Amino acid sequence: MRQHKRLAGVGVASLSLALALTACGEAGGGDDDDNEGGGGDGGGTIGLLLPEDRTTRYESFDRPFIEGKIGELCPDCTVQYNNASEDANLQKQQFDAMLTDGVDVIILDAVDASTTATWVEEAEAEGVPVVAYDRLAEGPIDAYVSYDNERVGELQGQALLDALGDEAEGSRVVMINGSPTDPNAAQFKSGAESVLEGTAEIVFSQDIDGWDAALANEEMNAAIDSLGADGFDAVYVANDGMGAGVINALEAAGINDVPVGGQDAELAGLQRIVTGVQTFTIYKALQPEAEITAEIAVRLLRGEDFAELTPDSADSPTNDGIPSTLLEPVPVTLDTIEDTVIADEFYAPADICTAEFADACQEAGLG
Repeated sequence: MRQHKRLAGVGVASLSLALALTACGEAGGGDDDDNEGGGGDGGGTIGLLLPEDRTTRYESFDRPFIEGKIGELCPDCTVQYNNASEDANLQKQQFDAMLTDGVDVIILDAVDASTTATWVEEAEAEGVPVVAYDRLAEGPIDAYVSYDNERVGELQGQALLDALGDEAEGSRVVMINGSPTDPNAAQFKSGAESVLEGTAEIVFSQDIDGWDAALANEEMNAAIDSLGADGFDAVYVANDGMGAGVINALEAAGINDVPVGGQDAELAGLQRIVTGVQTFTIYKALQPEAEITAEIAVRLLRGEDFAELTPDSADSPTNDGIPSTLLEPVPVTLDTIEDTVIADEFYAPADICTAEFADACQEAGLG
C-alpha cells in the first residue's frame, strides 16, 4: 500500500490547520444515539463505526471529537454510533444495520480493513458515502483521514537508534508488531524496518493479533527465552498498550536497561516515560484527525466539495488515488512531553503527574 505526500505539522500546528479548515459554529456534544440541535443547513444521519474499546483513545478522544465537531457544523445532524470491540463480524452487522436504518454517510474505522470492500460497494450502490478513518478500509471509499503511517514507523525506528546512541551500530532489536488485520500495523513495521536496516539487526519479530497486551507479554517472554537476557539491545513495540505487556515481561526477567518505545501517547505510556521504563512514544494529535473527518462527512452529507480538506492521496489494495489527509506524527520523549502533548492540552500535567508519579514528575520538571 502506498501513501503519497504528507500534510506537515502536528500538535499546535495541526490544531491550527483543523481550525482553518473547519467552519465556526456553536459547540455541540453527542450521546450514545444522537447529536441533535436546532438551526444549521438541515439535518441528516452520520454513522460512526469505531473498531475497539481496549485502547483508551477511541472512547475518550476520537468519538467525542468527531461527535462534537459534527454537532458544531451540523446542529440538526444525528450521529449513530457503534463500537465493534475488535470483532470484524460484529462490525459488519453494525455497518449493515446502518444501511438498513438509512444513514446518509458512514465514518468507518475498520477492525479488519481487508474485509470491507463488499461492504463499501454495497454502501456505494445505495448512495451512502464512506469515509475511512485512521485505517484505510478497502473498497470504493470517498475519503481517507489518518496519519502518515510509514512515517510513524520511521520515527519509531529512529527513536530507538537515537536512544542507543553510540551503541546503535550492530545493535539487536526485538520487534513486537501490531495486528495483521490492521493495515496501519504493516506500514508502521515497514517504516521502522527501513530505518533500522543497515544499522541494527532484527533478531525477533512477531505480529500480535488484536494489539493485545497479554499476547505481547507472551511474545516478549518468548523472545527472552529464545535470545537470552543479553541477546537483544532494544525493543520496538507497535503501540503503547502493548508496551505495558512488553515492559512487564522485561521487568520480570530483570531487564531494565534496554530502550523500549511505542506510539499513541497513551497516558500510561507517558507515565512510563516519566519514570524511565519506556523511552519514547509517537504522538498523533487526535483532534485534527477527528475534526477533519467530521467536516468531510458533513460536506458529503450536504453534497458539498471537500477537495481542500484532502490534499493527499492514498492507494488501497482495491482502489487507487483515494482523496486523503495524511497528518504528520511527532516523537515524544521525556524532553519533549511539555512541547507536544501538554502544549496541545491532550493531557494536562495533573493527568500525568498523579500521586504515584509525583516524584518522577518533579525530577523531570513537570507539574
